[in-house]
Amino acid sequence: MNILSKLKLIVPLLFLSFLISCNDSESSSVNQGAPTISVRLVDSPGDYEAVNVEVVDVMIKMDDDSEDDNGWMSLEAESGIVNLLEFTGGVSKVLVERFPIPVGTLSQMRLVLGDGNTIVIENEEGEVPSEYDLKTPSGQQSGLKVKIDALIEEGFTYDFILDFDVDKSIVHAGNSGNIILKPVLYASAEASSGIIEGTVSPADVQSKAKVLVSGPDGDFEITAYTDDLGAFALWGVPAGTYEVIVMPDGENSIYSYGSATNVEVVNGEITTITDPIELMLKPGSITGKITNEGDVVVTASVEVGGETLSSSTDENGIFLIENVPPGAYIVTLTPAEGSGLESVMMNNVEVKPTEVTDLGGIELPMIP
Repeated sequence: MNILSKLKLIVPLLFLSFLISCNDSESSSVNQGAPTISVRLVDSPGDYEAVNVEVVDVMIKMDDDSEDDNGWMSLEAESGIVNLLEFTGGVSKVLVERFPIPVGTLSQMRLVLGDGNTIVIENEEGEVPSEYDLKTPSGQQSGLKVKIDALIEEGFTYDFILDFDVDKSIVHAGNSGNIILKPVLYASAEASSGIIEGTVSPADVQSKAKVLVSGPDGDFEITAYTDDLGAFALWGVPAGTYEVIVMPDGENSIYSYGSATNVEVVNGEITTITDPIELMLKPGSITGKITNEGDVVVTASVEVGGETLSSSTDENGIFLIENVPPGAYIVTLTPAEGSGLESVMMNNVEVKPTEVTDLGGIELPMIP
């Protein structure tokens, strides 16, 4: 793999966001030589047509871990409605770009959402998708706060990523029919984490890439969908060695999964997986029925990459060889010793993904 460009990345902080009320910001003093901060929004995927959230602002609190609503500083974020599911293949939404902030400890960050949040859900085939309002739990508002505790020093630029976990943030409220927005975010600052970029083959099969990360509050996944070219980018991955697993989006796909092992992430760098991750086709099966009279036990077998897959007939003379990779095989039918029957080899037996190849009724010849 090639190490491409350098970024300045910090350790991702997993947090379950909670909702709090928002007051007017109180700006801290900032001088001309102040450090600057950028904030980008990315998404962990969800199985919806669109998830639209109204971004109002991003705010920070310096040198203050209190729950007090005073002391928040606005970063004058770009506001508006964004569809979180557009952020695939490394695409991100810049909310704040190089905004000057004071020197000190960046204690907390708050993502402020408005009430214009909606979700679009796919209906039955041929029907127009339905759009619904995303409700906010009663008595709560959409100020999403997270502890950062990052030292901010003069002369540096700090780039933060807010990863909005769509799948975990949408709650279907039982029989009420309401769909509730309870945001879950992953936060990382680009000063001690890295990025994994790669591609998937076939490129036209939309897939989801993921790595499993061990955090102070337990293990969690960082995920990303591929774009139209099969590219993906996993943001905010702590330094370490990972297995990147890719699975197709949809249970009905003929593909199962693919993976890249020993992917090394270095803080502050982009790790590019050079070769595309190949999705493996789902296996198929081979079945048939031995029609010879009597209690004849026959073993059906195929050779797959030096390994033998086999199945013996049941009381009805039926065999079923499962988990056979797609391809063409020689099926060997071997009767039990002393049966008086000859073995048979059946050539060019084709196995297709998820399908059962039925050889029908087979009568083994008697030994001359």
